Amino acid sequence: MEVKKHLIEARDVTLSYDGRPVVENLSFSVTPGMYLCIVGANGSGKSTLMRAVTGILHPASGTLTVAEGVSIGYLPQQSEIQRDFPASVWEVTLSGNLGRVKNRLWPGFGYDRASVERAEKALAMLGMDGLKKRSYNELSGGQQQRVLLARALCASDTLLLLDEPVTGLDPDAAREMYAIIRRLHENGTAILMVTHDMEAALEESTHILCLCQRHGGGEDRSNFFGTAEEYRAGLADDSGCSCCGMEHNRSGSADPVRKPIQIPGAPSLELPRPTRMPPLGKEEK
Repeated sequence: MEVKKHLIEARDVTLSYDGRPVVENLSFSVTPGMYLCIVGANGSGKSTLMRAVTGILHPASGTLTVAEGVSIGYLPQQSEIQRDFPASVWEVTLSGNLGRVKNRLWPGFGYDRASVERAEKALAMLGMDGLKKRSYNELSGGQQQRVLLARALCASDTLLLLDEPVTGLDPDAAREMYAIIRRLHENGTAILMVTHDMEAALEESTHILCLCQRHGGGEDRSNFFGTAEEYRAGLADDSGCSCCGMEHNRSGSADPVRKPIQIPGAPSLELPRPTRMPPLGKEEK
C-alpha cells in the first residue's frame, strides 16, 4: 500500500495570540489530493492557524512543517483597500510567481518565460484570459476572486490555501467558485480551505478539521480531524456541537440539519445546499 507523503504536518501544536493559547494540542496532516476544510466558531483559531501554515506565526509548542520544496498558493480574505487595487488583471495574476522559490524576476528583464506561461494558463483555466487588460478594481467580486485564485495557482498548483473564498459573493458567484475549486481538486491540487459554510464543507471536502475541543468522549475530547464521512457520522451520533453551527439529526440519518441564521429584526433564513456545476466556460468580455 502506497503511503502518501505529507505536504503539511502538525503535531501537538499550540498557537497563541497576544500570549493567550488559541489553538491547543492540534494534530493534522495534508497529503497530495486531499481537500481539507477547516471549520469552527469565530475565535476558534482558524485565522491564527492560517498564519502559522503560511509561516507568519510560529507555534508556541509542537511542530508544524511544510514539506521541503512545496510551495503554497494562498488566496486570503480581501480588505476594501485591496478590492480597489489599481493594477491590471494581468499584473495581479503574474505577481503570484514571486511565491515560487525558484522563480524570480530576471534582473532588468521582468518575469521569465515560465512565469508568463504559468499566468496565461491560470487565467485561461479560470475563464479570465479575455480580461487581462482590465483594471482589477473594475471587476465584480466573483471575477476578483477568480483573479486571486489564478494568482495563487501561479504560486503553486500542488497546494492551495483558501481563506473563506466565497465571502461576500452572491449565491451564483459562490456556486461558481466552489465548482472551480472542485475542478482544481479533481485535477490533483490539494486544497486547504477555511470556511463557515458547513453544508459546503461536507458536500465538497474529503476531510474536515474542526477547531473545537468537544469531540470524542470522556477525557479524550479534542479537535476533530478525519474524513468528511467520519465527521458526518459523528454529527448523527452525539448531542450537537455549537462550534460548527449545526444541529445533529438523531433520527438515524447522518445528514446534518443547518440551524437557521438568526438576524435581529429579521425572519430566520435557511441557506440552500450547494449544487454541482457543469464545467465553466470563459466569461464574456
